[in-house]
Amino acid sequence: MKNDTIDTLFKHQDFDMATPPSGHQARFLKKIEAQHQGGGFSESTFRRELWKPLAAIAATVVLLIALTFTLKPTPAVNDLANVSPELANTQSFFTSVINEKLNTIKNEKSPETTLLIKDAMLQMESLEKEYKQLKIDLTESGNDKRVIHAMINNFWNRINLLKEVVATIESLKTTKYNTDEITL
Repeated sequence: MKNDTIDTLFKHQDFDMATPPSGHQARFLKKIEAQHQGGGFSESTFRRELWKPLAAIAATVVLLIALTFTLKPTPAVNDLANVSPELANTQSFFTSVINEKLNTIKNEKSPETTLLIKDAMLQMESLEKEYKQLKIDLTESGNDKRVIHAMINNFWNRINLLKEVVATIESLKTTKYNTDEITL
């Protein structure tokens, strides 16, 4: 194909050599002039070609408005650590004691203690919900001392609950050990 001449390339082609009808050039020039004067689009072409971008822009605006109303920023919720460094230490202490007691309870899980542990976890869940509400109250009240006191009491209640559960588990283990020792 590289060595073919133009004549050989077009030799086997059948071209339309007919002359266009009279007035063809005038009609063609008239159409071009009409496009230049009308901005290149007729009314129907405008409707056909530009409705898609306009619809996309309208949909985007509606979506942004909807997101603005549905995604309201949530205010930051304070806890004891946000009030002062001393209360941050207090919260850290209580949290570590609670986690230590929870680990002790989880390690002591047995068929005899399952119901006791399950009940304790339900009570802990209730205390956790109460604490979340206290955090909201603390934020809304502007670090009211009464709310801080209630939060500290909530931590104490959790620790006391877990201490009682650990003591009850130890009591059950001792009773079982004594019962097993007597029957042997």
